[in-house]
Amino acid sequence: MSSWLDYTINGLIVGNVYALVAVGLALIFGVSRLINFAQGSIYLVGAYIGWVAVVQLHTPLPLTIIVVAVAAALVGLIIERFGLRPLQNSVRIAPLLATIGISFVLDQLVMLTFSPNPRALPSQLPDVRFQVGGGTIGPLDLLIAGVGLTSALLLFVFLRYSKLGWAVRATAQDRDAAMQMGVDVNRVNQAVFGIAAALGGVSGMLVGMYYNQIDTAMSLQATLKGVVAEVVGGAGNVPGAVIGSLLLGLVESYGVAVFGTSYRNLFAFLLLVVVLVLRPNGLFASARQAPPEPLTGTFIAPSRPVRIPRWALLAAAAIFAVLPFFPVSFYVLQTLINAWLLGMLALSLTLVAGTIGQVSLGHAALLAIGAYTSALLSLTLSVPVGLSIIGGGLMCAALGTALISPSFRLRGHYVSIATLAIGEIVSLVILNWESVTRGPIGISGIPPLSLFGYDLISPTSIYWFSFTVMVVLALLQGRLLTSHLGRSFRAIRDDDIAARAYGLSLNRYKSLAFIFGGFAAGVSGGIAAHLYSYINHETFNTQQSILALTVVILGGLGNVVGAMLGAVALVGLPEVFRIAAEYRILIYGIVLLLLVRFRPQGLLGTL
Repeated sequence: MSSWLDYTINGLIVGNVYALVAVGLALIFGVSRLINFAQGSIYLVGAYIGWVAVVQLHTPLPLTIIVVAVAAALVGLIIERFGLRPLQNSVRIAPLLATIGISFVLDQLVMLTFSPNPRALPSQLPDVRFQVGGGTIGPLDLLIAGVGLTSALLLFVFLRYSKLGWAVRATAQDRDAAMQMGVDVNRVNQAVFGIAAALGGVSGMLVGMYYNQIDTAMSLQATLKGVVAEVVGGAGNVPGAVIGSLLLGLVESYGVAVFGTSYRNLFAFLLLVVVLVLRPNGLFASARQAPPEPLTGTFIAPSRPVRIPRWALLAAAAIFAVLPFFPVSFYVLQTLINAWLLGMLALSLTLVAGTIGQVSLGHAALLAIGAYTSALLSLTLSVPVGLSIIGGGLMCAALGTALISPSFRLRGHYVSIATLAIGEIVSLVILNWESVTRGPIGISGIPPLSLFGYDLISPTSIYWFSFTVMVVLALLQGRLLTSHLGRSFRAIRDDDIAARAYGLSLNRYKSLAFIFGGFAAGVSGGIAAHLYSYINHETFNTQQSILALTVVILGGLGNVVGAMLGAVALVGLPEVFRIAAEYRILIYGIVLLLLVRFRPQGLLGTL
């Protein structure tokens, strides 16, 4: 019984930490209708500022909390003023993508400044435990609970009794009406981002003290947990975010008690998917709350696509096809092989996100399904590699569509959140399903690429194989887009209500898009598995999903040629300038920000 009380206390304490992140997200969503994916990066910044204050400057704990809150708030103000305010009149999804780019930039700046090595963050509190019934509680637990309760009380007083708080509530209720009544919405946005960032920064510091460790990879999980808690409680609902955070903390803690530590995150994302499917507005949303406005397909900037003559496309294909005959280094060929693999994933995503408007942030999960299927078929059933790769594509098309199908009924930002959660669930299932996937050990000894009994070992043969597969997939997709199916996809993207009024079955066409896109992604994952010869649950991660989205935006949403061009540009340019690996994610983040701001239609325009 005492152990369950300990798990309950732990769940409530962790829930308090999640609440600091989730409340900030709820405030921002309330006034801006924006899921701020940079909140976890501010959490990371706060953790490292706390480390500097405690370890380097030896500041007392109260001063440390103040320093972290102020510094994080300044970061939030900078993000709002220079990263998001210029996008106020842009299409709806532009700020969402901008926060993803900002998170990439902040994470990499922290890593480059402090190195990726974990660091200990002492709590400066006595290491004692007090007996409470059958369980125990420590000073740090009380501090976290106190900070959470104090923050909630101060926020309540601010929103209820201050003029700026009234302006925040008015803007959250009706932004246009608030502007007409003279509310300075820019000042409101600044205040909300500052408060949210301060809460996120303090949360990161407290988590570092709670686990006595911080590292540069902690931001993504913080963002995901904050989003889960906020959506479970109700997006934009501050009390709901607090209750959702406590519920999430308890679900995780009890899940760990029953199944083990490796299942902690799995229960969090399963809870999110269940809530999104059954009650998309959240558990504590008003019954009269209107459903979210459409967001999918709204990143379609007015543009005229760049029409490339057929002869130019044929000439480019011929040049790349004969490239191995020239004296090029293995390094160049390997770089282009990586570009072709990324191009296949981009073809999949540009169909799903650009053509039918389902913006997916978990597309790397499709790579994982294809890779594991192909690897297991070739290893356990001795299926020829060529057939196993096709099998990986088919499995990915079927299983991926089945997993994504619950998100078909969602609208707004919830589509992106659902796909992100499903991507994380796939990774966690791979980690825990040891009898099939071999768990954290991964799969090693995967046979090399082969075709008709001939091993493709040389860089030249692998180059031609991957290039040919990408071109074939591109030709098939191009043919699809010129058919009645392609026209139906674009109709749903542009206006799903009008498309439904004309008799189009939205779920049917979305399923078809994911089937075609899933096959391309699965084939890419299968080829990658046989190239790497070893894969595990971390091989295909969220960063690859965001990288693929950046490629698609760079080339132009829905643009087949643009997807391949974007892959070559984004993979090739860092290699051309021999930029060290640690700078590449920083470059990808900056590229995404610049595209969203100055060229949202991409290099070749949106089709």
